[in-house]
Amino acid sequence: MSIEKFNSKKYKTSNNFEDIGNILDDGFIITNNDGIILVANKIAQELIGKNLINKNIFKLISNSDFLSLDFNVSNNDYDHIFVHELDDYLHRQLKVKIKKLNKNKALIVFSDLTLQRNLEKIRRDFVANVSHELRSPLTILSGFIETILLDQNIDKTSLNKFLNIMDEEAKRMNNLIDDILSLSKVESEEHILPSTVVSILDPINSVISTIEKSGLLKSNKITLIKKTDSLNIEGNYLEITQVFYNLIENGIKYGNQNSDVIVEIIQNDLNYLVVSVINEGEGIPEKYLDRITERFYRVDKARSRKIGGTGLGLAIVKHILIKHRAELKIESVPNEKTKFSVIFPLAKKKIWLNSLFL
Repeated sequence: MSIEKFNSKKYKTSNNFEDIGNILDDGFIITNNDGIILVANKIAQELIGKNLINKNIFKLISNSDFLSLDFNVSNNDYDHIFVHELDDYLHRQLKVKIKKLNKNKALIVFSDLTLQRNLEKIRRDFVANVSHELRSPLTILSGFIETILLDQNIDKTSLNKFLNIMDEEAKRMNNLIDDILSLSKVESEEHILPSTVVSILDPINSVISTIEKSGLLKSNKITLIKKTDSLNIEGNYLEITQVFYNLIENGIKYGNQNSDVIVEIIQNDLNYLVVSVINEGEGIPEKYLDRITERFYRVDKARSRKIGGTGLGLAIVKHILIKHRAELKIESVPNEKTKFSVIFPLAKKKIWLNSLFL
C-alpha cells in the first residue's frame, strides 16, 4: 500500500472516530502508545484544551495516577479509572477511563462529574435542612408531651397554653411537609410546558379574595392596578395561583402593618406581561437578593419562623416560573420599598383559517 493510500485511509478512519465521538456526551480521545493524540472529539477539546491532535496527553494531564500508566501494555483488557480535578475556576472533576483498543492505540473517555457532584451536594444540604427544620418542632412537641405526662396536677390554663403551642408546631411541620411535596412535584414537572390559556386576573383575584377572608390583613389592604388589557398567558391555573399567593402573603407579612400591598399588571415594551407585587417595609439588603429563592434561605431566620415561614415559598415560586418560562425580578430599597416582578410571555394568538382551498 502506498503512503498516500495509507494516509488517506488513516485520515478517513480518524474522521469516522471523530464523527462518532462528536455525538457522545463525554470527552473522547484516541492516542498511540506514546500518548500522542490521534483523535479528539469536541467535548474532549472543551474539557482538556483546543487543537489536541498530535499533542502528548501526558503533558496535558498532570494527575499522578495518569502519569504512572504505561500504554505499551498489549493486553486488550487493560482498563483504568480515576478522578481528575481540572485546574480551572469551576474546579470541575473528570472521571477518566482508559482502555486499550489494540496493541498500538488506547481509548480515553472523560466524563464530567461536576454537575453530578453539585446535585449530590444540593441533595445532602436539602436533607440536612429538612432534618433541622423538622427537629425543632418535634423537640418542642416532645418536651410538652413529657411535661403533661409527668405532671398529673397541671392546671387547665397551663394545659391549654401547652396544647396551643403544640398545635402551632404541628401545623408548622404540616406546612413544611406540604411545601416539600409541592417543590418536589414542580421540579419533577419543569420540562412540561403548560398549554392552557389563563387570564392572569383569575388566579390573582382568587388569591386576593382568599387572603381578605383569612384575617391576614390588619389595617392594610391589597390594591390591584391593571394597566393593560392583554392578560392571557399559557399556564397552569393552580400553580400560578400558588405563585401569587406566596408573593402577596410575603408582601403582607414582611411589610409595614399600615401600608398597602400593591399588585400592578402592565405590558412592557417587549410585549411581556409583568405582574409586580410591591410593599413598604424593612426591605431586603442587596447582598441577599440573589439568594432568597434558594431552599431554606432566610434573611432573618427568627422572624421568618415567627410568622410561620417554611423557607421554601420563594423556591417554589422560582421553579413554577421556570416551568412557565417566566422570569422573577426582585428589587428592594431597605426601609422603603420591595418589588417582586413576574415577567410572563403572553399567550400566542391562534389564527384559524376556515378554508385554504375552494
